[in-house]
Parts: sequence; C-alpha cells; structure tokens
Amino acid sequence: MTGGVVHYSGQQYLRNRLVLSVLSGKPVKIDKIRSDDHNPGLRDFEVSLLRLLEKVTNGTVIEISVTGTALLLKPGIISGGPVVHDCPLSRSVGYFLEPVILLAPFAKKALQLTLRGVTTDDKDLSVDLIRTVTLPHLQLFGISDGVELRIKKRGAPPGGGGEVQFLCPVVKQVKTLNFIDPGRIKRIRGIAHAVRVNPQFSNRMIEASRSLLNRYIPDIYLYSDVYKGDDSGKSPGYALSLVAESTTSALYSAESISQPGVAPEDIALQGTRALLDEIQKGGCVDQKHQSLVLIMMVLGSEDVGRCRMSVPTARSIQLLRDIQDFFGTSFKIVPVDASDSQLMYSCYGTGYVNANRTLA
Repeated sequence: MTGGVVHYSGQQYLRNRLVLSVLSGKPVKIDKIRSDDHNPGLRDFEVSLLRLLEKVTNGTVIEISVTGTALLLKPGIISGGPVVHDCPLSRSVGYFLEPVILLAPFAKKALQLTLRGVTTDDKDLSVDLIRTVTLPHLQLFGISDGVELRIKKRGAPPGGGGEVQFLCPVVKQVKTLNFIDPGRIKRIRGIAHAVRVNPQFSNRMIEASRSLLNRYIPDIYLYSDVYKGDDSGKSPGYALSLVAESTTSALYSAESISQPGVAPEDIALQGTRALLDEIQKGGCVDQKHQSLVLIMMVLGSEDVGRCRMSVPTARSIQLLRDIQDFFGTSFKIVPVDASDSQLMYSCYGTGYVNANRTLA
C-alpha cells in the first residue's frame, strides 16, 4: 500500500479487489496483468467489467495503461438507477452480476440493471443459481424486499443472445450475521433448461438426477424450463442447476452445463454428484458463496458476526487478505469441533453506512 493506494500484481481476484476498492473508497492499482503472456493485458470481459462499474458509479476514474497490463481505479460513489450493459460473449452475465450484487444495496438509488449476453457457461455462476441461491443470501443481511432477477431470454455459449434484469433496493446498513447451525437437508429443487435442442433433453436430465437423489430424500422438485423462439438465444445448449435447502435455510448449490458429445444423463449425474459433494462439505454457506458472505460480514453493524462454513477456497483465502488491506478487518477462524472439517468464521463488523442513499 503506497500513499493510500492499495497495490496488487496479476489479474487474479480482480473482481473482488475492484468491489473492495469501491466499497472502501480506497483507490487500487493492479499491474503486471498477464505481462508474460503471448497476449498481455486485460481481456475483453475485464475491460467490460470496468465499463460496467463506471456505469453503476458516479465519479469513478479508471486509467488503463497503453499495453493494458496495468490499471488504476479511483472509486466514486455508487449511483445505481437504470443501467443497460452488453456483456462480451467470452464470459457469462454471472461474471458481471456477482460484483454488482455486492455494490447495489449501497447505491444512491435503487439499481435496475439489464445485462445481455451468455446466461449460462461453465466458468461462472449461471443466472439460475444467482436467482435461487445468491440473492437469497442477501436476506441473511436484511436485504430482501424488492431484490429480484428476471430471466427474460436465455443465451447459451457461444452465440449468447440472453437477457436478464436485476433489481435491487438500497439499504442504510446491513444486519450482523449469526449463522452457526447448518441444520439438515429438507428439500432439493432444480431447474433443467434446454434451448434450441430437443425439449426432451431437460426431461432426461431430470430423470437421471432423480435416480440418484431419490435415495436420500423424498422432497425433490425439478422443473423443466424450455424457452422457444427469440427467447432461447442464438446457440443450442442445456444445463441443470440444483439447490438443496436445510431446515435452517442453509443453501447448497451445484450445476452442470452441456458439453459436445456428452449425453444429457451424464451431464445431470455430474451436477448431482457435485451437489452431494457440496452438502458433504457442510457449513451454512456453500463454497461458491463464501466471498459474498465474508464481504457482507465485514460491512455488518459494529458487532461480532459469526458464520459456520467449510474449508475456505483459494479465492476466499486471498479475499480475507484483501479485506485486511482495504478495511483493516481480520477474521478469527477456528474449528467447530475436532471431528469436523467445518470452521467458524467470526469478525467485528465495520458498521458500514450507506452515505450515498437518497431518502425517498
């Protein structure tokens, strides 16, 4: 950290660092972005994310070097309001939604964001999981009324053509989290969607997934979602998204996306096994949502927030270090008990207040 600017090297963890910079108000400089690569510098989706941050904020200054291997972001205020953004087809809209979801509650005005592009790919969270798992996590922090993700059109890679609308109200402060009982799994829900392929593909995925899940629990509802015509985007594809909910509202998720030459049944079994694996890891939050919960815990009121989670991912470990750089907050992480791989994460909230908010 030099002169108030937080400094990093490399393109990894770019999204979390940009989000922490905007929330904390501290400028961030990132250099050596793929400097040893045959094609150095920022990729199209990273530049697009920076442009999106410019749209949802006001007064943010972004400087990118001529080679694209270094960037400096001086954050402004989160403005919100209506925003439309076309995402490049190299990453799905989930890549862009995840950081925006963390910023939107602290905007000046309620955000109405329309994103166009690929809605499901194998790199980022699909719009289905964001709608059914990511957004409900905001309720843990008292952000519930008016949070919505509408899937207008689906778009499979490589052609895309999907469209989603994300609505989020503004809050003054987020609640302190105290989530320490994972409970027991009570139901499993899922969405099998198919676009520009035989509609039977979604039914085949549902049957294959049920053949495995029925051994464990009776309350299973898998929904077949088939889009037709213009609403189905420009490329064929299908996917299965699964969510398991516990008696204490802990959510575990997994998904699998169509691959060339792989039968729908195999895709479904792959996703179903991934869900069972996620449930086995335990905790109150699945590994895909550790980052979201950790950042929100730091922003909580000035009290100790606690959450039980499984072993941190590499992304979460780096995030904990970055949080220390931007907010000076460190987490206490202790094993729940000796026989268990689950950990208790606790931190003292910064009491973050949304100073941008305009009172209606």
